[in-house]
Amino acid sequence: MHNPFDQISNAFSPRYRVNLSIARLDGSIMLTLSDDSGAVAKRLISQAQRNDPVRLQRVIDSIRLGLAIEQGENPLQVLAALTRDPGQQRHAASQLAN
Repeated sequence: MHNPFDQISNAFSPRYRVNLSIARLDGSIMLTLSDDSGAVAKRLISQAQRNDPVRLQRVIDSIRLGLAIEQGENPLQVLAALTRDPGQQRHAASQLAN
């Protein structure tokens, strides 16, 4: 069974504190990622994105890419890591998160 909240939490912890809150009555949630310096990212995730594992993974990858760019990483290397085959993608994504 797909648990979107676990999928999101697993993607960003332990590097970031993950806070998920109900944002709208339509089922959208607000994702806030924080570290010791405070909030580093906030994203609204729609109910449709949250309930579709593929769409949710795209949102997660997009957030990872944005964070990597903000931290001065090479966007082409980050994109390459995110677009590898699915077996390698999880490993590459975990490397980006660390």
